[in-house]
Amino acid sequence: MKVKVKFFAFLRERVGTGEITKEINEGSTVADLWATLKKDYPKLAPVEMRLLYAVNRNYVNPDYALKESDEVVFVPPVSGG
Repeated sequence: MKVKVKFFAFLRERVGTGEITKEINEGSTVADLWATLKKDYPKLAPVEMRLLYAVNRNYVNPDYALKESDEVVFVPPVSGG
């Protein structure tokens, strides 16, 4: 199944684009998707901070099961003033 993945801030810089479409296995979770993305984009591998996850504009836990055509956003911590 395919999902749309969006990246923001430094995650976007590390991937080299703000959006991709990713083919994943049926029953994959957000955590599974993140693990796959770290393999596909090695510059994501060092990211060990707490990310927020959103699916279809709703925040979810990493164990959320994805469905066909979901839109997944990985949100890094926001800082600044």
